[in-house]
Amino acid sequence: MPEALILEFDGVDDEQYRAVNERLGIDPVSGRGDWPDGMVSHTGAAKSGGLVVFEVWDSKDAQERFMNERLGKALQEGGVTSPPTRVEWLAVAGYSTPGG
Repeated sequence: MPEALILEFDGVDDEQYRAVNERLGIDPVSGRGDWPDGMVSHTGAAKSGGLVVFEVWDSKDAQERFMNERLGKALQEGGVTSPPTRVEWLAVAGYSTPGG
């Protein structure tokens, strides 16, 4: 069963979120681009004073490879210089896409 990841960032805005995704070569609005192997789904959402990312991955290892090979550099280049204030892995009990 896949695993879910919550990353919560304080002081990160929509502009930085878009800049990171641009550097990764992905478009979270259209779903097009060079998405990482092992990623099942991705959601970025604004919160008061920051951003929350919720992802579902095939495995923690797949996310770790993505972080080490691409995401870490893209975060720096996109202006996200502080680590997330929250990193939490969740065991997925069920996953579906309505109508899918």
